[in-house]
Amino acid sequence: MKIYKKTLVRDLKMALRNPSSFLNPLLFFVIAISLFPLAISPETHTLSNIGPGVIWVTCMLSVLLSLNALFHYDYDNGVLEQMVISPYSLSLMLLAKITAHWLLTGLPIILLSPLMGMALFLDIDSIYILMLTLLLATPSLSLIGAIGASLIVGVKNSGMLLSLLTLPLYIPILIFATSAVSQAQFDLSISGQLYFLATILLISLMTSPFVSAIALKISLE
Repeated sequence: MKIYKKTLVRDLKMALRNPSSFLNPLLFFVIAISLFPLAISPETHTLSNIGPGVIWVTCMLSVLLSLNALFHYDYDNGVLEQMVISPYSLSLMLLAKITAHWLLTGLPIILLSPLMGMALFLDIDSIYILMLTLLLATPSLSLIGAIGASLIVGVKNSGMLLSLLTLPLYIPILIFATSAVSQAQFDLSISGQLYFLATILLISLMTSPFVSAIALKISLE
């Protein structure tokens, strides 16, 4: 685990030296949600109904914006090639990079979600369920996004291609997460949705680092 900790600390330090890589997606998250009451309707009932979907779609787009920086700087500096040929486990090092990405993107989104929920007039129980779904699903967004980012790491201006690769894989997460919050508003059971989100997280955690490592080796050949 020593190489995991070193890679994690290194990525966090690099992000702090270049704060725009994680601040820009967070600013997009806040600004985009703030514009919905102006564009659609300021009515409490309308905003509370669309609030879960708005927050989750904006969360997905924010994570997608930050994925370009996951391997971009290491690729430009030749660090990825050194990681591939190093004697350490490439999957473990990629898992550390994905963890750093979630700490800088997913975790701040979870912490900001209560404020965004209140701005869209969600009740306390709905905000609690929203945070729970974000806690279960944002790691999956980073894990799945890492596969797409590793596939196009050597492609210039790859933002659109990354979106086409990653967004279809995000759809099940979006469906179950928004369904959980919407059903919680009507006091319906949400255990099924939470189980599905947890299952997606476990499958992503077990497969994404290995698939990303294989994709990265192919991309760098």
